Amino acid sequence: MMQTPLLMKSLLERAEKLFPNKEVVSRTANGLLRYTYREYGQRTRRLSSVLASLGVERGDRVATFAWNSHRHLEAYFAIPSMGAVLHTVNIRLFPEQIAYIVNHAEDKVMLIDEDLVPLIEGIQDKLPTVLAYIIMSDKAELPATTLQPAYSYEALLQTGDPSFEYPDDLDENAPMGMCYTSATTGNPKGVVYSHRGIVLHSYAVGLVDTIGMSESDTVLPIVPMFHANAWGQPFAAVWYGSKQVLPGPQPNPHILLDLMEQEQVTLAAAVPTIWLSVAKLLDEHPRDLKLRAVLCGGSAAPRALIQTYEEKYNIPFVHAYGMTETSPLATFARLKSYQRNLSKDEILDYRAKQGFLVPGLDMRVVGDRGDVAWNGEEMGELLLRGPWIASEYYRDERTRDAFKNGWLHTGDVATIDPEGFIKLVDRTKDLVKSGGEWISSMDLENALMAHPAVFEATVVGIPHPKWYERPLAFVTLKDAFKSKVDKQELIEFLRPHFAKWWLPDDVVFIDEIPKTSVGKFLKRALRDQYASHFKPN
Repeated sequence: MMQTPLLMKSLLERAEKLFPNKEVVSRTANGLLRYTYREYGQRTRRLSSVLASLGVERGDRVATFAWNSHRHLEAYFAIPSMGAVLHTVNIRLFPEQIAYIVNHAEDKVMLIDEDLVPLIEGIQDKLPTVLAYIIMSDKAELPATTLQPAYSYEALLQTGDPSFEYPDDLDENAPMGMCYTSATTGNPKGVVYSHRGIVLHSYAVGLVDTIGMSESDTVLPIVPMFHANAWGQPFAAVWYGSKQVLPGPQPNPHILLDLMEQEQVTLAAAVPTIWLSVAKLLDEHPRDLKLRAVLCGGSAAPRALIQTYEEKYNIPFVHAYGMTETSPLATFARLKSYQRNLSKDEILDYRAKQGFLVPGLDMRVVGDRGDVAWNGEEMGELLLRGPWIASEYYRDERTRDAFKNGWLHTGDVATIDPEGFIKLVDRTKDLVKSGGEWISSMDLENALMAHPAVFEATVVGIPHPKWYERPLAFVTLKDAFKSKVDKQELIEFLRPHFAKWWLPDDVVFIDEIPKTSVGKFLKRALRDQYASHFKPN
């Protein structure tokens, strides 16, 4: 067989040759921008040419600090195709964390959206490795800034070469990108992706038994491009020639639904908190949507949310699982052919799980006594390995804890049923240990969110003087039910489904549940704030 390297440039070249007239739609500060993959390819090559003229060489890290936009998509291919490393920086981290990430990666150039420039201006004196700042704006002229040296993205592109040639001799195992974990505790950890890993991951995104992305799809990546490669969608969509719709700066449910309806989006991907907000708006203002699936990951979606989309809106709701360290697709919740005749409740039970392993990967679920039984009951930590799974953290001693004997230890606690379906039970740090027994906060959360009055709910283990920990529930009610539902009603709602000792000892009603930079519930903040809730007076 030919030893043909798997390189990012081949994905771009296919789109240029086979789908030059397909469209990319990007929401900007000035409205919608539309252009073709032919124009996209020319601008992407211009950007590579410009970066080379600024001194970017193979292996150099180039940071992006941006929303989901056409310029960010250009950087997604311009940087790795020339042999440099695309470093997507999370725009929602604290300034100290951003400075840590940029310095740890030793970024040489930063590409920054205009509205985000003030965040970087505030820490420029802490970024000694950055030699140039490129501001991405709809304007041709350079916006006012204290960053030095600073350049206008659009002005630079006018000087670039639209026929810039990409090297053929890159090593497929060389780094093409990197992303840092969102880090709810400690400093973020860097994950490096190889050309080979991302190309193979892009193959996986197109499999019929996973996302099945194809040329006929219109793809809306809601999940940020600065987090876990927007779940690999931009890379795969370019390769397959899918129309892409990029939601731009500060997207909200109204904007997302407008784009879905106007552009006839067929695939959209986001975390559960986004789909909860979209569902709330759909209740108030129904839309004519053409979605063949909404993809949900990042954390487990409540069973009631899946049921709402599938039964009320007739939109397939598909669970997937992954993390920054897995590029991220690892499991996918597709029913097997012989499961389609199961009862509605049985089907929903499977769809509420995280699915079974994506082809190309291996997994184990390991408990205190070794690999757990495939009975859907025994719990253990999920371990993964494969060609798009990270093997270490970038220049980080914490690698010892997460990567052992060739396996990624995910930190996620799961069960596995006889069909091989994974069900996430909790993060290892979020399991509630009460009286020597484990309680799944995730199961309680999903059950609470099945109550018609509940908009969001999370459950946290709080120190207890007798039982070590007890579950404390935090609930945000829908507007129509505020002050009409009390703690006892919610606990009675849970009672038929759980053992008595699983039931939360208390329910705290709050206006909004705090969230991480990527939209997950920030349990640590609640755990710290309510640490003395169960202590005797």
